[in-house]
Amino acid sequence: MSDFQQTDTGEVPGIVVTGASGRMGQMLIRLILTDDRVRLAGALERDGHAWIGRDIGEAMGGQPAGVLVSDDPVTTIARAQAVIDFTAPTATAGFAELTAQARAVHVVGTTGLDAEDLAKLSAAARHAPIIRAGNMSLGVNLLAGLTRKVAAALGEDWDIEIVEAHHRMKVDAPSGTALMLGQAAAEGRGAALDDLRTPAREGITGAREAGRIGFSAVRGGDIVGEHDVIFAGTGERLILRHVATDRAIFARGAIRAALWGQDKDPGEYDMADVLGLT
Repeated sequence: MSDFQQTDTGEVPGIVVTGASGRMGQMLIRLILTDDRVRLAGALERDGHAWIGRDIGEAMGGQPAGVLVSDDPVTTIARAQAVIDFTAPTATAGFAELTAQARAVHVVGTTGLDAEDLAKLSAAARHAPIIRAGNMSLGVNLLAGLTRKVAAALGEDWDIEIVEAHHRMKVDAPSGTALMLGQAAAEGRGAALDDLRTPAREGITGAREAGRIGFSAVRGGDIVGEHDVIFAGTGERLILRHVATDRAIFARGAIRAALWGQDKDPGEYDMADVLGLT
């Protein structure tokens, strides 16, 4: 049997994957098709995509999986128990409404969401669980917890800088994970990230203001994801680091979140909830 061929999983949660042709979409589908705890209930792509109407297994270069790629989110999501979504902010906001109507779990790995997008997700979460995280990996979520604790323990005379690196195709900066780590650092200091955040620097910026949280982004090659949280004091530095070498860690985390959310009440959750770290 090909890795892309769906097994007979019986009565288990059906998952719809959005952005099926993307790197994360294909990774998710490969794992779902070989995981007997879940089944692939649908694969969505944008209108006009070359894969529309094709069997997703064949489109990915394997054996038929019995699921056709669709550009009809209304019908596809209506039969889902969970939707895993690593797409774009506008698309995610639309999927949130449809997923809420289906009373399905919406696992959101999309980054770059603005205040309007987040408001739409919050409205949808009144009707169904939404699990959103800038990063779905266990290691990163543990890093966020450590960042919160260290920031709380150190004073404002310790500067905090978050340095992240990703592949050349990533379109947003700083990454969702970097912002998640920045939020953890701000929470550790009892403040909101928007009040402490310093964007990337260029030109004559002047001396660093005490207590600020800085961000730096690297884009190049095929870097999966690297995040450093630097605490810089006088005469010493503390660096917390996470390096991802395989994006399957994000897909596995997303599937775990989809399963965790099956018996949860409507509301907004994150991976700390899924992993029992709250």
